[in-house]
Amino acid sequence: MDLEYFEKESRSEYSTHLKTKARLKKVKPKVLDDRFEELHTKAFEEIDCLECANCCKTTSPIFLNTDIDRLAKVFRMKSNAFIDAYLHRDEEGDFVLNSSPCTFLGEDNKCLVYEDRPRACREYPHTNRKKMHGILELTLKNTLVCPAVFKIFRQIGSESRK
Repeated sequence: MDLEYFEKESRSEYSTHLKTKARLKKVKPKVLDDRFEELHTKAFEEIDCLECANCCKTTSPIFLNTDIDRLAKVFRMKSNAFIDAYLHRDEEGDFVLNSSPCTFLGEDNKCLVYEDRPRACREYPHTNRKKMHGILELTLKNTLVCPAVFKIFRQIGSESRK
């Protein structure tokens, strides 16, 4: 995966995707959810996350208390010690990683804590869930991070212009 090319392409199409987001707000919720799920399935038939891992290289998931407790247990640490070692609070008050790429990303792009990874990682990129209307802003932002989301938004955008 050529991430430099992806970054340029995703940035150049961002304003188009912004217009798509505005059009998608008018689509019936069930129709939007079903179309996103269908395009999500197609995108991930073509895109291998292990070849990319851009999400893990550039952004941090939000760590919920349950995620922190679970990972602290894996590392045989107290939750506070895990926080001190790996996390800080962002401007919204959420726990996020201290640095990028993710501390738990292996050189082979595999997650070293995959079975115990945070909920946000399990659900990423959130394009196959219900109530897409509520996360269109997040999905738009993810077009700059995830090639699959970019592909989905490009497709759904071309359909919404018809």
